[in-house]
Amino acid sequence: MPNPSSGKPGSLKDPAVASLFCVKDPEQRFEDLREIGHGSFGAVFFAQDTETNTTVAIKKMAFSGKQAAEKWSDIIKEVTFLKNIRHRNIVEYRACYLKDHTCWLVMEYCIGSAADIVEVHRSPIRECEIAAIIEQTLHGLIYLHSLGRIHRDVKAGNILLTDCGIVKIGKLLSKITLCFCACINTLAYDQSSQGAVFSADFGSASIACPAQSFVAERRPPLFNMNAMSALYHIAQNDPPTLAEVPPGEMPWSSDFRSFVELCLRKDPRERIKADRCQHHPFILNRQLDGVILGLIARTKALVSDLDNFQYRKMRKLVYLDEQQNAAMDDTLTSADRHDADEELSGIG
Repeated sequence: MPNPSSGKPGSLKDPAVASLFCVKDPEQRFEDLREIGHGSFGAVFFAQDTETNTTVAIKKMAFSGKQAAEKWSDIIKEVTFLKNIRHRNIVEYRACYLKDHTCWLVMEYCIGSAADIVEVHRSPIRECEIAAIIEQTLHGLIYLHSLGRIHRDVKAGNILLTDCGIVKIGKLLSKITLCFCACINTLAYDQSSQGAVFSADFGSASIACPAQSFVAERRPPLFNMNAMSALYHIAQNDPPTLAEVPPGEMPWSSDFRSFVELCLRKDPRERIKADRCQHHPFILNRQLDGVILGLIARTKALVSDLDNFQYRKMRKLVYLDEQQNAAMDDTLTSADRHDADEELSGIG
């Protein structure tokens, strides 16, 4: 296990730490960087890998300033964790580079999050689409649980989709201990004799939050409350339920309502476990093949109709299409030029 405290931030003297990073200059390998997201950690970029001719996502994390040592330690822990995770429904780690006190974490590219999909649509997405996203998310969560890990922040913004319709869990955390602040809106309480504490197995409770984000309100429960108010509300009140469907629209099925209710039961002994969620009729009694591909196609078709601000924000959903179209245009142009050269040589 690498020891991040064995040297100053950015030092690769420890062989275990050095083994985590590629020594080449990332700017020589990756080009066409476009920012697609940012947060307290730094920024995420769309980029082209010139060596493999593939699209990747690059998460840039600086480790300078007063908290450099702490940031460097977090980077070492995150990279160590990600290198050992391999699952179809978890964003794939590719490589890690250092450049000017900045870590370039290279990951598999996803076109956007489930939250992006919901934001583009003016109305709730379909139940079968919700079920398809949740089904694949569950596979990833169950894998993490099998490793003795929990995600701690399962929400629509951290559920990502690839262009070929695969759901990927993103924003993986390396610590197993439960988090107080990151997941206020996604956790349920374990009411025990020792007081209200977070349940260690909240996989099903957390999966219900994205489910509710996909429906009429398009936001998780208690979204507008501050953290302390939300905690008090969770402890004192009944679990949230699905919002009522507007008049004239198809009501939510009994299977969907049952699924959310079972996931959000306050007593963890009564709450459905994550590995049982995938066998619930809401998931099991559906034909889900091709559903997410259809959702992605519908979403991309809507992007061009957004206003200027929203279009700039959601254009990332069609970056791959733009890139492929540009490559096709270049190919056609080259072919036309070749045909023209042949005609000229024939005339000569």
